[in-house]
Amino acid sequence: MICLFCKNKDTEVIETRVSENGTAVRRRRFCPKCKKRFTTYERVEDLPILVVKRDGRRERFDTNKLRQGIIKATGKTSITLEQIEKIISDVEAELKQNEETELESEKIGKMVAKELKKLDKVAYIRFASVFQRFVDIEDFEKELKKL
Repeated sequence: MICLFCKNKDTEVIETRVSENGTAVRRRRFCPKCKKRFTTYERVEDLPILVVKRDGRRERFDTNKLRQGIIKATGKTSITLEQIEKIISDVEAELKQNEETELESEKIGKMVAKELKKLDKVAYIRFASVFQRFVDIEDFEKELKKL
């Protein structure tokens, strides 16, 4: 590791610790040339998850976009922000366990809808109406009958 201060190529690791959540290794380093210390972190690099849209476009999975969609669907319901964050966390974990790096947006929508269905039927219908593209009242009626 190159020293941040003097650019010396030979630095020494004087302490190594695993981070609290176990996702990174923190290393304290010492430069024998300038005698300064600095910290580095080592993390596993995640492969980007690409979402394949209905029209064939591909874009990076965006947690904030997912959060905004869920918040819109859950407005004025009993679902808390903590429950929303748990849904997002569960979906992200499932996506990362999947060996595929490209997933159809519909699959992600179904994962979220499944969790919302357990918590609140109104939020589920709101979310499903967007990702399943309900066109008219009959689409809503069909989904309500399934519930």
